[in-house]
Amino acid sequence: MAVQAHATAKYIRTSAQKAGLVLDLIRGRNVNLALATLQFARKSVARDIEKVLRSAIANATLKEGFGGDVERLFVNACYANQGPSQKRIRPAPMGRAFRVVKRTAHLTVRVAERPSKVTATADGAPKRARGAAPKRRPAAAKAGARTGAKKTASKGGRAKAVSAKD
Repeated sequence: MAVQAHATAKYIRTSAQKAGLVLDLIRGRNVNLALATLQFARKSVARDIEKVLRSAIANATLKEGFGGDVERLFVNACYANQGPSQKRIRPAPMGRAFRVVKRTAHLTVRVAERPSKVTATADGAPKRARGAAPKRRPAAAKAGARTGAKKTASKGGRAKAVSAKD
């Protein structure tokens, strides 16, 4: 069974929407590629997300059953939930006051170990990976399936089938 681990940072001083923009960049990526992406991201929340990702990697390495190869870890899921907001008041003209909402977010990163790639079916052929496209038919098989009917356009704009005999 593949090892899974997660780490959460709470009350980070950013909005969940802004953090979600950066989290979308690393979702599903290899952890080394995700760390490189976060290092060069121009958003300030990327530093906080990098800390959480490093913590999740450390948690995975300490789990029982971990294979010992950090290269096989990938970002399984990452999301930002909204935390409590601080309400402040800013003075406005003519004695009024504007409300300032200082938002916080809870950042969660889950990492998992990729399953080993050596799998085979009963007949010995390698198994197709989940989500991979099926094998394409050869071009000769596609050509034999064609019929002699052609389509021609009429004045009304609709195509009408005309047999090859006409």
